[in-house]
Parts: sequence; structure tokens; C-alpha cells
Amino acid sequence: MLQISTWKRVLIWGLVALGLLLALPNAFYPRVEAYNDELAAGEEATGWPSFLPSGLVNLGLDLRGGAHLLAEVRVADVYETRMQGLWPEIRNLLRDQRDTVGPIRLQPSAGSVLKIRIGNEEGMETAIRSVRSLAQPVVTLSGAGATDLEVSGQGDILTVGLSEAERVAMDDRTVRQSLEIIRRRIDEVGTREPTIQRQGQDRILIEVPGVGSAEELKAIIGTTAQLSFQPVIRRGVSENAAATAGEEVLPSLDEPGTFYLLETAPVVSGEQLTDAQPTFDQNGRPAVSFRFNPSGARKFGDYTAQNIGNPFAIVLDDEVISAPVIQAHIAGGSGIITGNFSVEESTNLAVLLRAGALPAGLDFLEERTIGPELGADSIQAGKIACIVAGVAVLVFMFASYGLFGLFANIALILNVGLIFGILSMIGATLTLPGIAGIVLTIGMAVDANVLVFERIREESKTAKGPARAIELGYDRALSAIVDANITTFIVAAILFILGSGPVRGFSVTLAIGILTSVFTAIWITRLLIVTWFERARPKKIEV
Repeated sequence: MLQISTWKRVLIWGLVALGLLLALPNAFYPRVEAYNDELAAGEEATGWPSFLPSGLVNLGLDLRGGAHLLAEVRVADVYETRMQGLWPEIRNLLRDQRDTVGPIRLQPSAGSVLKIRIGNEEGMETAIRSVRSLAQPVVTLSGAGATDLEVSGQGDILTVGLSEAERVAMDDRTVRQSLEIIRRRIDEVGTREPTIQRQGQDRILIEVPGVGSAEELKAIIGTTAQLSFQPVIRRGVSENAAATAGEEVLPSLDEPGTFYLLETAPVVSGEQLTDAQPTFDQNGRPAVSFRFNPSGARKFGDYTAQNIGNPFAIVLDDEVISAPVIQAHIAGGSGIITGNFSVEESTNLAVLLRAGALPAGLDFLEERTIGPELGADSIQAGKIACIVAGVAVLVFMFASYGLFGLFANIALILNVGLIFGILSMIGATLTLPGIAGIVLTIGMAVDANVLVFERIREESKTAKGPARAIELGYDRALSAIVDANITTFIVAAILFILGSGPVRGFSVTLAIGILTSVFTAIWITRLLIVTWFERARPKKIEV
């Protein structure tokens, strides 16, 4: 018999009501947006009832404006960092060969090359062999068989540099890492849909909707948050104090006018952090707790065990934020960063440290702020397209199927409301291609109803009674409906996985539209027909 149990009816209408309730704020977009801004600023918000949902569909760059940046990654910066990190290993290795190579001293040299003077020229071959033992294979297809270091000697100068294969591999890794870190900084909680794409060998295109200006976007991604733990040579030096090779003078963040002379090579770097969280120190002041990975924990523990009583500097973006004296062996790989932080500053610092340090600096070659008025024509065109498509489909369905077409039209209107409800719930970004996805959904939404109604027509010719015809029509059309929508859903999933930016926006609206279309066609339209049938009890149905 043609029956739907009471609990199913309540569940269906409950889901419809929930979806429309979630979509409701989009009908009052400026009002709700102002309400949300007041809440985010910690102010008293009165423009929207607090008991109602306030989630909105985010409008994309092409609809509401935003910021556009084209950045070039300074990949050469990484060479210098790599060689600075290599110097302590080379120093310790050659010290073990002191009887052969004599005393060693780092010489001023270019950033990507280390020049080391050895005391005994006759030991040059031994020094070269020892340093070459530190070389590692280059892990790329193009660099197969190559190592990452080139070592040579002339007179009493030992030169260590990066091989060409390693430079190419490092360039690729640096840009990839920069892409991921920029993505995490812009969208740590996943509420935005930025377009972040690699262009050429060392450039990154960044487009973020809803950002007020390009300067605001640069402030978000421009902070490097490069954390390191460096040995202190001397505190309280002059700003212009002479620093030899392997040394640097950095200012104190908490004590203006105080400068530290530090070893350039860090004991542990921020790359070895696995977690950072805002917290409070023993005096109740905002601080940041951190934890190293096993490699960093081992290095940190070994250094503190060997340097009890000596200070070490915690350096953030070329400023000493703290220089505590090591009181005991610090094992376990965790610690706390204290400083003159506010709660907001400690939270932001923890976010930046978790996202990771940018491996190299960025040069912004192009920056534009796109005003929301540029999207007005797009929004208007999208509205017209949706209205025209919707009206055409409504007229066609009613002309083709009469009362049953009217039921399908009601389901179609509810379908659009459910799409916006789900988009609001997940905080998705609607772009112009996303509007195209909704228009496509409107056209496709009636496909399932067409299949069902045509099947009911066929069954009404042979089935015993209209109730049986309706029941068989739904049962026998179900497999075709599911198959057709599964294949389209797979395409949408592939677009989401492989695409980016507007392509992903299109795939999201298409996938959500498929789910709501199947739900409205199989359950809402059927429930409307069953409710009508129970009241009218027709002897014959006209589809």
C-alpha cells in the first residue's frame, strides 16, 4: 500500500524546516553580517535575534570583492639558512680531525657557500673527505645519483656549497612549503575558500574574498614567525658591535636598547616544533607553550645538559623575546615562551608557530584590492539566470504533468532553500561558478521527478489502481535516479579534489544540489503526493 509512517513524515518536514531556518539569514544579508561583525568585535549585537541562526553563505572574490596578490618566493634565502645550519656539524667533524687539518675558522663568504680556513694545508684532502661524508643523495627524479653538497679546496680554504641538483630540489620544496603555510595562515579553520596557486617556478597567486585590502592580506601572510633557539655569546653589547662570521647582533623585544651577540647557527629551529598553544606562566601572564619533535627534543635536551648555567636566546623574527639561563637539563622536548604578551598576541603567536615559519621571504610583485561593486553585475546576472531557469522549469513541469508537476515545483523551491541552508551551515563560499552550479541544479532537480512521473504513467496503464501505480512508479524509477546522480556526484568529488578556488566552489554547490535534489524528489514530492492521495482518494490519476 501507498503509506509513509508518521515518524518519517515528521523527520522529513523537520529536515525541511531546519534547512529553511538555516537559509533564512541570507534573506537579510547586510543585517546579519553587521550582527556577526559586532559579535566578533565583542560588542553588544542587537541587529538580529540571538535565538535564530546567523550563519551566512560567504560571497567569493568575484561577488563581494577582496584582495589579490602575486608573490615571488626568495628561494635563495633558504640556501643561506641551510648552510648556516650545516656549519655546527662541519665544525664538530673537523675538530675531531684537528691533528690532521689543524685549527679551523669560518671565513666571511656568500650566503649559499661556506668558506673555512684550515691551519694545515696538507690536511686539505682529509678535510674534503670528512665533509663529503655529510653529503646526502638528492631525493628527486631529475637529481637521481647526485648528492646535495659540493666540496672543494684551494690553498688553505675549504669551500662547501650546494649542488645544482639540490638547489633545484630545494627551490621546489620551498615554494611547495610556502604554498601550504600561506594556505594554513589564511584559512586555519577552513571557513574561507582562497585561491592559492603556483605560477611558474617561484611565484604564488593569492586571492582571498572578503579581505578589506591587499595590505590586510599581506599582514596575514607576511609575518614569518621564524622561531629559533640560539646560543648567547654576550648580553648587553652595542647595536653596532662587530660580529665575526657565524655571529649576529639582535635586539631584545622586552628590553628596548638591549642587544645580544648570538651564534647564528641555531640549536633548534621552529621547523622542529610539533605543537604550540596559548597558555599562562606561573605568574598568570599570557605565554605560549611548545613541544618539539623527537629530533628537536633530543638536540634541545643535549644542549641544555651541556650548558647548565649559560643563557640561551629564544629568537622570533630576528628579535630576542627571552634569554633565560639554563638551570637544569631540560628533557622531554617541551617548554614555554614568556614575554610581554597580551592574550590576543599569545594566541596569534601560537597560531603562527603551529602554521609554521615561511621558509623564505616574499616579494609582492602585484597587489590589487577588488571592490565589491565589481561583483554587482555578476550577482545581478546570476539572479536573472536563476529566475529565468527556475520559471522555465516551473512552467514546463506544470504544463507537462499538471497537479503532479505542481508538487514537483514545490519540491524544487524547497530544494533551493535547502541548498542555501547547507551552504550557510558549512560556511561555504559562493562564487560566480557556484551560482552556475545552482542554476545547473535547478535544471537537473526535476530529472528524478520526470523519471518517476513517466514511470507512473506507464504503470497506471497496467497496475490495479492508482495507489499501486504510484508505488510501483517510485520503486522502479529509484535505481535509475540513484545511478544517474551517483555518477554526477563522483564528477563533483573529482572536481573538488583536483580543482581549486572557483572550480571547487562549483563542485561544492553541484554536490550539495545533487543530495538535496534526490532528497526532495524521493521524499518530499512523494510525501506531497501521498498526502494528497489520502485526502482526495481519486479513482484515476492524470499524470
